[in-house]
Amino acid sequence: MVLYTSPFPNSFLSVLHCFSWGLIFPCYWLADRLVGSFVPTTYEKRQRADDPCYFHALCIIITTPIYLALLAASLPFALIGFLLWSPLQSARRPYIYSRLKNKHHADGATLLTEWKAAGSGKSFCFGSANVCLLPDSLARFNNVFNTQARAKEIGRRIHNGASRPQIKIYIDSPTNTSISAASFSSLASPQGGENTNRTVNAGLKRTTSMEYKGDNSGSNNSEEREDKGGSGEPNGGEENTCIVRINGEDNGHMSDTEADTINGQAHASAPAEPSLEGDAEISKTPNHKQKEGDSGSLDSYSASRESLVKVRVGDGTVDQSTVNNKLLYKASIMKKTSVRKKKHTDENFDHEISAFFPANLDFLCLQEVFDKRAAEKLKEQLHHYFEYIIYDVGVYSCHGCCSFKFVNSGLLFASRYPVMDAAYHCYPNGRGMDSLASKGALFLKVQVGSTPQDQRIVGYISCTHLQAIAGDTTVRCEQLDMLQDWLSEFRKSTSSSSTANPEELVAFDVICGDLNFDNCSSDDKLEQQHSLFTHYKDPCRIGPGEDKPWAIGTLLDPEGLYDEEVCTPDNLQKVLESEEGRKGYLVYPTSKNHSSSQKGRKASLKGNGRRIDYMLYTEEGLYLEWKVEVEEFSFITQLAGLTDHLPVAMRLMVSTGEDDP
Repeated sequence: MVLYTSPFPNSFLSVLHCFSWGLIFPCYWLADRLVGSFVPTTYEKRQRADDPCYFHALCIIITTPIYLALLAASLPFALIGFLLWSPLQSARRPYIYSRLKNKHHADGATLLTEWKAAGSGKSFCFGSANVCLLPDSLARFNNVFNTQARAKEIGRRIHNGASRPQIKIYIDSPTNTSISAASFSSLASPQGGENTNRTVNAGLKRTTSMEYKGDNSGSNNSEEREDKGGSGEPNGGEENTCIVRINGEDNGHMSDTEADTINGQAHASAPAEPSLEGDAEISKTPNHKQKEGDSGSLDSYSASRESLVKVRVGDGTVDQSTVNNKLLYKASIMKKTSVRKKKHTDENFDHEISAFFPANLDFLCLQEVFDKRAAEKLKEQLHHYFEYIIYDVGVYSCHGCCSFKFVNSGLLFASRYPVMDAAYHCYPNGRGMDSLASKGALFLKVQVGSTPQDQRIVGYISCTHLQAIAGDTTVRCEQLDMLQDWLSEFRKSTSSSSTANPEELVAFDVICGDLNFDNCSSDDKLEQQHSLFTHYKDPCRIGPGEDKPWAIGTLLDPEGLYDEEVCTPDNLQKVLESEEGRKGYLVYPTSKNHSSSQKGRKASLKGNGRRIDYMLYTEEGLYLEWKVEVEEFSFITQLAGLTDHLPVAMRLMVSTGEDDP
């Protein structure tokens, strides 16, 4: 299948489309600004609290006639542009495929050579987030604003979080299973050139990650890899992983010898500290205002006070500031604590509330990337880490769907691995405001490796966004039915294998997206019992109506987005780790007796919030001799203050059943 690198089949139509949109844009921008001036966010209200009460009203009185006059003047041109733009959409392709042109930073081909289906297997990390990148006036109804700056900052935080080195810490403690028992931090990253993991002592499964100062220039670690012989990232990027094991005898604290050992391993290969282009511009945006303890962007010069400790070097103790001057990496321990103590002792994977996106993130599915200009800014930032991106997914006008579509589907997909095939389908049964967007499903086939016999190893990923209006249970169930049918058709149409002669081996099949229903609300019982959950597994779910005790909601209360307690990734992480904190800042499952939008009534509700962002996987239709298991699941707070959803991430281990050579 040919991937579409441009929205139109020829340059003439592209130029005509640009001309028509140029006529429409002034009217669109003025209308967006006019409506936005009447919908202030809570942040803006607090900023104006000290101003005279008449000041804002006076500004509106002055600016509104100006906007209206300019809007009236631009309206005839917009009408002409619309008459040209609308019929062109019948020739428009359903997505744009973008591949990183700078070969110096590209590593997709290198990744394919890493896995030859030999050894015990390989892990893949998937992320999903609803980023609320609507036109600014519409985004304000969700209490977020400045869409263009938010798009740039979201992309920057994601690629900084995903490109960091990773250190896993295992704690063996019979009395304290929290990672906070080990109160050390700011260890430098291990040498990137070594292919083997380093281990100190022995212990049980309990992991955290260590972060470094992200590279805003987009070079990340690719330059390092080329300097070391172009070895890429053996073992799926695990060369940046250092494993530390801590015995429980000293209550989880490292001995002096252990601290010295880790420090000694952490010097040689730190890259030069990158410059922070664009930080001055972004810091002016209220949504991205950095506060003390905000390490979510990985560009912050301050770290959480709890995570700052002294690191022993040689025979002396060096203060944290001295270590940071010598080492060009900056790290911050992420607590690996579950929301509650594990009720189900048979849980075989790690789970956490994390302040950062997982290191070595392989695939990313985003929803609500509706604004085209914001999508371009987001794409540019994500290309610093992901080589392959599919964006501007959907249809416009009356083409392909029953009703007129003003905006696209809002879906965006980014991958470190090559995309082989892609297909998009629009849900034809959208209702209300949702019918104005071409919400649908994006299906991807990616190549992740090859066997010694040159058989391709592939994976399938589906990204979707369902009907949002509460009470439209039947609509969502119909969309889930279509999702399964379309996915089945996509797999059949893109498969080049037969049972007798398998040319491809399927390693995984994952569905990501905002499904707009949760597993605990009484109003969502029909969706909870859908057949999708008999074919695909939800790592957070026990059964219909019951989530695992550590699973938390992913829908934040918009009114509290800018509260000091939750406006930074570290602060939001701490708040969500407590039950009282979740009751204050998450939207809770609806019931007949309680309203999820009123904080005062949340105290009597059970559960951990509305979890409407899902990551599902299946073992059906995969290569029979392989096994897929969840390695870890994360709820991520790194986009605090930028969106009203919590991103989620899942790491899958594909086991081949063979022993390491």
